[in-house]
Amino acid sequence: MPDATPDLEAIKRHFAQDHFAATSGIEILELQQGFARTALKVEERHLNSVGIAQGGAIFTLADLAFAMACNSSGQVAVAINTTLSFLRPTPGGSLVAEATEVSRSRRISTCTVRVLDESERLVALFQGTAYIKDEPFPPVSD
Repeated sequence: MPDATPDLEAIKRHFAQDHFAATSGIEILELQQGFARTALKVEERHLNSVGIAQGGAIFTLADLAFAMACNSSGQVAVAINTTLSFLRPTPGGSLVAEATEVSRSRRISTCTVRVLDESERLVALFQGTAYIKDEPFPPVSD
């Protein structure tokens, strides 16, 4: 079972070591219990063949925020289902993903992630469901 007050700084440090997100250029902006915010400056390397942000880049941005929000209570939570709807093309600029845990039971965390552009227009909407394990998060090192 989790501690009464999760160590949010330890959780942030753990997610800062996500190699895929870090090498993709994603930054962690904020973490609170049940909420996380990440950011990505869209560069040429993030564009697809028609000159807009590639879906995988947007997914990775939203997925990291989702993972942080659903693990922020101090128990390991792993994704069991996600969906992503693209609402507006993004040819450049910066994106922010804001994940909010909208429901949490003993075993299930459900989050909504809003991906916004620099003008705070909704670019994508991500829904994620995670299974909550009995293990502490971040994992205890041996």
